[in-house]
Amino acid sequence: MSKIVDRTLDLLELFAQEKRPLSLSDIARLMHIPVSSCHDVLQAMQARGYLYEIAPRAGYYPTLRLHDLGKVLAEHDPVLLRAEGQLRALRDSLDESVLLAKVTGLAAHYLLVFEPTHSLRFGATVGNPVRGLFNTSGGKALLGCLDDAGLDAALAGAVLVQATRRTITDPGVLRAEIELGRKRGWHLNREESQEGVTTLSAPFRWGAAVYIVTVAGPSGRMDQKVEQAAEGAVAAGRALAAGR
Repeated sequence: MSKIVDRTLDLLELFAQEKRPLSLSDIARLMHIPVSSCHDVLQAMQARGYLYEIAPRAGYYPTLRLHDLGKVLAEHDPVLLRAEGQLRALRDSLDESVLLAKVTGLAAHYLLVFEPTHSLRFGATVGNPVRGLFNTSGGKALLGCLDDAGLDAALAGAVLVQATRRTITDPGVLRAEIELGRKRGWHLNREESQEGVTTLSAPFRWGAAVYIVTVAGPSGRMDQKVEQAAEGAVAAGRALAAGR
């Protein structure tokens, strides 16, 4: 990625993290880059109306231009427009986190996240990657969409680190688990990546692309909902693939 693009995105994320005006020296220190490099990014963003200086030596802060731009983009997002109703309804019926991820190569990133009413919930943010290719339901779903040669290659190079007592560390056992998920149309992670968390994921093809619907929550609640959640995730994927 271009260094200037990387630093611009880092700057925006820094303001979201700090939630306060920041001076030029603050930004340079927190981003661990030279003041001169910060100055270039700040000047460019200020000139385009994305940042403003509150007062001399009082620091910089983002304007609402980024918010307004994001609102326009969200209102015309073809995936959001089609998927929001389906996935929000699934979240409402289960009252657990429901997520949509887009697969690119051997990675997937969340496009939509619908949270439950419970304070104890699965944590994920739009834009975050699906973490753990070999010990999450989303990772298994991604692997299950590969052809046999691609799956063999991925497993041959796998480093299966034991994250919990339930993590699968045998490639043959993991392959059998992925094959089971392929047959039933959804993949399960019962505390393999994090103690006390259960997730399930159903992949589907939307045009030429692969997407993944995931339902996630604390195991104590999800244990009673696995079948219902699986049926709902598969049905949502099928509806979206069919253009409904």
